[in-house]
Amino acid sequence: MKQSNYHWQLPENTQMNENFLQEIEKRGLSPLIGKLLWQRSIQTSEQLDTFLSPSMDMLHDPFLMYDMDRAVSRIQQAVISGERILIYGDYDADGITSTTIMKETLELLGAEVEYFLPNRFIQGYGPNKELYQEKISEGIQLIITVDNGVAGHEALAYAKSQGVDVIVTDHHELPAELPEAFAIVHPRHPKGSYPFGDLAGVGVAYKVATALLEEPPAEFLDLVAIGTIADLVSLTGENRVLVTFGLEAMKHKERLGLEALFKESSVNPEEMTETTIGFSVGPRLNAIGRLDDPNPAVELFSTFDDEVADKLAKLLNQKNDERKSIVEKITSEAMTMIQSENQIHLIAHENWHEGVLGIVAGRIMNETGKPTIVLSIKEDGTAKGSGRSIEALNLYQMLSSMKELFTHFGGHHAAVGLTMPKENLALLQEKMNHYVSENQIDLTKGVPLTIDEALLVEDVSIDFIQQLRVLAPFGTDNPLPKFLFQNISATQIKRIGSEQQHLKFSLENGSASLDAIAFGLGEQAQEIKNEGLKVIGELSINEWNGRKKPQLMVQDFAIEGLQLFDWRAKRFWQHSLLSNQALYIVFVEKNKKVLQEEVADKTIVFESTEQIQAIITQQMPEELVFVDCPESQQLIKEISALGEFSRIYLLFATPEEAYLNGVGSREQYARLFKFIHQHKQVDVRYKLASIAQFLKIPQTLLIFMIQVFFELGFVTIENGVLNKVEHPENHPLTESLLYQKRLKQIKSEEFLLLSDIPTIKNWLQS
Repeated sequence: MKQSNYHWQLPENTQMNENFLQEIEKRGLSPLIGKLLWQRSIQTSEQLDTFLSPSMDMLHDPFLMYDMDRAVSRIQQAVISGERILIYGDYDADGITSTTIMKETLELLGAEVEYFLPNRFIQGYGPNKELYQEKISEGIQLIITVDNGVAGHEALAYAKSQGVDVIVTDHHELPAELPEAFAIVHPRHPKGSYPFGDLAGVGVAYKVATALLEEPPAEFLDLVAIGTIADLVSLTGENRVLVTFGLEAMKHKERLGLEALFKESSVNPEEMTETTIGFSVGPRLNAIGRLDDPNPAVELFSTFDDEVADKLAKLLNQKNDERKSIVEKITSEAMTMIQSENQIHLIAHENWHEGVLGIVAGRIMNETGKPTIVLSIKEDGTAKGSGRSIEALNLYQMLSSMKELFTHFGGHHAAVGLTMPKENLALLQEKMNHYVSENQIDLTKGVPLTIDEALLVEDVSIDFIQQLRVLAPFGTDNPLPKFLFQNISATQIKRIGSEQQHLKFSLENGSASLDAIAFGLGEQAQEIKNEGLKVIGELSINEWNGRKKPQLMVQDFAIEGLQLFDWRAKRFWQHSLLSNQALYIVFVEKNKKVLQEEVADKTIVFESTEQIQAIITQQMPEELVFVDCPESQQLIKEISALGEFSRIYLLFATPEEAYLNGVGSREQYARLFKFIHQHKQVDVRYKLASIAQFLKIPQTLLIFMIQVFFELGFVTIENGVLNKVEHPENHPLTESLLYQKRLKQIKSEEFLLLSDIPTIKNWLQS
């Protein structure tokens, strides 16, 4: 069997009531769409209307947010008085879009405004005291933070001491003690009661803009949608409304910088969805902040100059390419450093680029199913980086109990950032392993993957996939539905991509079929051939030359029952050792030569089933590898039944090529016999190859034929020299034990080499 990479979570079997089903039918939707909505807690006519028909009228009054009136009054005062205002943002997509909205809002009001996004490698995240000192000394009289500030105690206290007010607009987790700010505008302020607490930083900035401009500004909806999608906040409530209208606004191409970025990202605005933003636009905005100075991104969105827009869009695209290259390199290096015995991966290396370590940690976590911390070791002896965790482990809570090991530390359940002396790394690994063991935390299930519904292949149609869009925009708390397909088989399997890293195949169930793409699973081509296949993925429409076809984007798969792997092609003979749980068996010791030395050293030479049973009892291997073909195919069946194997690999290497060459024909034996009688002595030690060529008999077959002659007493061999025997006793070839054994070997190889895998599997399990 093959375990899934993720921990599959099936939906509860909840029943829609009749009234709701009628509402679904009235809207022309399929019952399955209704079931998906019901599972997402959309269960009344009113909820359906709100969800399916979002309206700008659904946005809440910004003045319901605590301190909004105070913040607006102070900003208006600054505008009227001509005070110099600084917008202090953050270096990610949310911070970039928040800064742009606040900047353009204040410019519309006639304010004297400038902005600054910190460089993560110089100023770090959040309010920076040294930067505040610099800006205040230059004459800044009011500071407005966007997408940061609630944890900026030191910098805000300094600004207050200098008589400079700071208005904080933020959405991050609130600390137990809030900083000394003139106003803190936050959707979850402890003294507030705003109806929707999941706004992104850009959503909070938009609410401030709405309050200042006295209506929701339509010209900023594109930026709100980008920042909200990129920051992975809940796409429900107000965020659903803002993103829906923001995506529509982007199609009107009113922002030069965004149009240039679409062009560089090969995005067609007419076909753009929230997925396009999440995978094309958002990463380009985040990349510049991960690697360099993020301020040009605000200039990109604000410019009215085509040339500037094109130049800056190319810069962001270039930074994103650099980011991808760095991530691939570090991920590849980090994967080789994993020690499987650890409960949590702690991976540290000199001078890795710390701006991408969170991405790397997330990738490794998804690949291995284990929480992962990736750190870069600096020249000053500190290790700095990020961690990502699965649902089963609260990473923040665990590391909070080890705070004495860190210089800096922060985060939440699933993600942390930390800095520590490198000499504490070994102790941290030890403490984390102990914590998992002591608290009996099960990390074997991997990252959760929620399944919306089990479908049959024949259930999938273009119309059904198009209906799924009524659930959009998709994102956190409203994900693109994931469907499970069971009892299917994969056919037409092809490896695709520049490095053959992806898979393309067809899922079949009787007469129905469904095209499927599995990105990054190219190495799994052999796996997916097996029966008992279960696949999870997201449905999409593949359009090519005007023709539309349903397609499944595969996210994970599993296989139930015994798996048989066809490694009979010679390219597999030098395959690396599978794992410590693999038992390699060879029936003829010299056939070990087909294996790599490392593998050959671990390979068991078969002596008896009792011998193999003892090894299996002691080692309890999960995987079994048959290196060559035994004289009797029945041995394969007997050995396979000795243990609880989930995977069996069939190399069936045949260096002797018994089935291919046979036992030799009467004419070949006559030719050899004549050659021996014509030559008094035959050097079979050094001249065997030339003799085989002369007689036109394959060398391996010639060796066998000479051995048969020797066994029957027709020849003698001494010191590598063959001589005929004068007047030997007459024996038929079939009296040779070697000849009889060869016939059995041929029969065994015929079945084991020529039968297809389903036939062998059925035979093993019969």
